[in-house]
Amino acid sequence: MSQTKLLVALTATLLATTASAGAAEYFNRIASFPVALNNPDAEETSAEIITVSEDGMTLIYSDSPGGGIGFIDITDPKAPAAKGFLSLDGEPTTVVVIGDKLFSGVNTSESFVEPSGNLSTIDLASQTIEASCEIGGQPDSVARNADGSLIAIAIENERDEDLNDGEIPQMPAGSLALLNVVDGAVDCDSLKIVDLTGLAEIAGDDPEPEYVSINSLNEVVVSLQENNHFVIVDGNSGEVTAHFSAGAVDLENIDVLDNGSLDFTGAQAGVLREPDSVKWIDDERFAVANEGDYNGGSRSFSIFSKTGEVLYESGADLEMKAAQLGHYPDKRSDAKGVEPEGMDVATFGENTYIFVGLERASLVGVYKDTGAEPEFVQALPSGVGPEGGVAIPSRNLFITANENDLGADGAARSHVMIYELAEAEAPSYPHIMSDLDADGRPLGWVAMSGLVADAEKPGMLFGVSDSFLGNQPAIYTIDATTQPARITAKTIVTRNGNPAQKLDLEGIALDGEGGFWLASEGRSDRLIPHALYRVDADGEIAKEVPFPAELLAEEIRFGAEGVTVVGTGDETTLWIAMQREWKNDAKGVVKLVSYNPASGEWGAVNYPLEAPAEGGWVGLSEITAHGELVYIVERDNQIGSKAVLKALYSVPVAELVPGALGGELTTVTKTLVRDFVPDLTSTGGYVLDKVEGFAIDASGEGFAVTDNDGVDDSSGETMFWSIGAL
Repeated sequence: MSQTKLLVALTATLLATTASAGAAEYFNRIASFPVALNNPDAEETSAEIITVSEDGMTLIYSDSPGGGIGFIDITDPKAPAAKGFLSLDGEPTTVVVIGDKLFSGVNTSESFVEPSGNLSTIDLASQTIEASCEIGGQPDSVARNADGSLIAIAIENERDEDLNDGEIPQMPAGSLALLNVVDGAVDCDSLKIVDLTGLAEIAGDDPEPEYVSINSLNEVVVSLQENNHFVIVDGNSGEVTAHFSAGAVDLENIDVLDNGSLDFTGAQAGVLREPDSVKWIDDERFAVANEGDYNGGSRSFSIFSKTGEVLYESGADLEMKAAQLGHYPDKRSDAKGVEPEGMDVATFGENTYIFVGLERASLVGVYKDTGAEPEFVQALPSGVGPEGGVAIPSRNLFITANENDLGADGAARSHVMIYELAEAEAPSYPHIMSDLDADGRPLGWVAMSGLVADAEKPGMLFGVSDSFLGNQPAIYTIDATTQPARITAKTIVTRNGNPAQKLDLEGIALDGEGGFWLASEGRSDRLIPHALYRVDADGEIAKEVPFPAELLAEEIRFGAEGVTVVGTGDETTLWIAMQREWKNDAKGVVKLVSYNPASGEWGAVNYPLEAPAEGGWVGLSEITAHGELVYIVERDNQIGSKAVLKALYSVPVAELVPGALGGELTTVTKTLVRDFVPDLTSTGGYVLDKVEGFAIDASGEGFAVTDNDGVDDSSGETMFWSIGAL
C-alpha cells in the first residue's frame, strides 16, 4: 500500500473509531493517580515499570529516582489510593509478581564498569524484603513464565552515554539470567547466566539486553537494543535456539527536522529498529516497540516470527496518528520521533490487544491482533512519558505508568493512569484531530492557543498556534459539528509570501472582511514584539500594529493572550486581554487594552484577578465578545491537584470604557459563568494547565480548548469541548 493510501486509510480508521459505533468496545480513561502521593517528601518521583497483584487489586511500580517501589490500591479503579512506598538499597528497574510475592530487579552498580545488582523478593502483604539473589550485573527487564516457575532477567550492563559519544562496545558485556522459582521462592542456586556474546553483527562482543518476555513454551525472547538484535533462548536449558537482526526500515512522509514546524515531507532510509520492549503474542510471534537509542529510531512497532521473519511493520503509521491528534513531538523529529518504548499484549474476551506506548508523544496506540496485519482500535492519552503498561483482563483494565516528573512547583507530576474496556458509542479521546492535506499528509498541529467562531456558520471555528511553531505560525479551520472536532485546513501566516517569523500568536478575532486580527504575545528575550496583526483570508499580513510606547514602557514577558472585537464601523474596537500584571499594575489587577483601528487610539480598563494559591499565579488566557457581554478565561498556572482556578467570567460591554494609558483606569466588574475544573477532570485525567481558547459560535454555543505546549514537557493532551448555549 502506498504511503498516501495508507494515510487516507488512517484518517478513515481514526474517524470510524471515534464515530457512533453502537456496541463496540473501547478503552476509556477512568482515573489518574499522581505517584507523589505515595512518597510526598521526595523531590522527584516516577512510575516506570508497572505490574499488578494476581488478584488485580494492587498496582506495583518501580520508582528509580525515588529509590523504591510504590503500591496503589485499585479495589475501586475509579478511585485509586496510595498504599505505601518501600525504599530499597539501590535503584529498582523492574517488578513482577508471582503469588503473594513481588520480585524486583535492583541496580546496585558503583559505576558503568563495575555493574552489580540483585533480584529482591518482597512480601506484598507486609511490603518487606524477604530475600535477594545476586545476579552478577545491572538488571533491566524481568519477566515470569505462565506458571510462575521461571524468571528471566535482562542483565544490560548499560553503556555510558558520555563516554566516546555513547558508542559501543563498552565492557563489561551484558547477559541473560535465568532463575527457578520453587514454592513461591527463588532458588538462587539455580542461577544460569546465558552468554549472548558473538551473536549480533553490531558490537557482538558487547550485548546489551534491554527487554525479555517468556511464552508458554518457556522460550525467552531477548531484545538487544543497541545491538539491533533478537535472541531466542530455551528458558529450561539456557540454550540459545535462534538469533537474528532486528533489521532496518525505510520511512517516508515523516518530519525529520527539529525546526519549529511540522513538515511531513521528509524521508529516512535504512533506519535501524533498535528494539526496546518485546512481548510474545503467542508461541510463534512477538511484538516489539522500536524505540531506537543510538543509531536507530524507526518510530515503529513490528511483529516478528521467532525464526526472524518480519510479519508486520508499522512504519510511519504511529507518527502519522500522533500528528493528526496534535501529539507529534517536534523536538524529537531529528531523532526518534514519537519514540515507541513500552508494550503489553493481553487477551480480553475473544480479542487480543497490542498496546504500544509512545514515550515522547505521550500516547498509547491500541491494536487488535488479527493473525496478520493488526487492526488499529484507538489512541489513549497518557501522562508525560509512558514507560510501562500492564493489562488486567480479569477486570477489563489497562494501566500506564508515566515516568516524567516535571517538578513539585505546579508542573505535571508522574502519574499512573487507569483505563477500562467497555461498550461505548465512541472513545472519549481524541476531542479534536486533523484531516489530511491534498497530498495525503497530516495537517500537523500543536499548541492551540486561541479561538474565534465564524460569524454565520454554527460549529465553524478558527484557532491559532503559539510560538512553539515559530517557523510555521498557523490559523486552523475547525469543524466542531463532528465528534471529534476536525481541523479541516491549516493556513500559514505569511509576510511577503513567506512564513512569518517572530510571532507568538495567542489570540484571534474576525476582522469583518474575511480576514483576522491576531494578537502576538511579545518576549524581548526571543525578539518577539508585542503587536497586533491584521491578516487576509490567505494568512498574509496586511497590517502590523505595534503596541504604543506608553504601554511598552511597562512591559514584562506575559503580554497579549487574547483579542476580540466590539462595535462596528468607526466605533470598532479591539480589546486585548493581557495575561498578567505589568510594571505599573497593582497586584491582582491586569489590563484589558483597547485599540481603535479607525482612530489609532489606545486605552485600557482594569480587570480584577482572583487571588492565586500559594506558589502559583493567576492570569488571563482569552477574551471573547458576544452580545452585551465579554467572556474572559481566567486561570492559574497549576496542574493536577494543585490547580484551583480554571474559569470563565463575563464582563458587561457597557463597562468597557477605555481610559488613557498611564492615567487612572476604571475597574470592571465580573461574574463567574463556568468553572472549567469539572470539565478538565471529566475524562479521568489530571487538570491540565492551560485553558487558552474560548469562542461562541453563530448559534450561541460556547467552545473551549487547552494548549498542549507542543508536547514539550507536556502530556500533549488537548481537550476541546462544548459548554452548550450561553
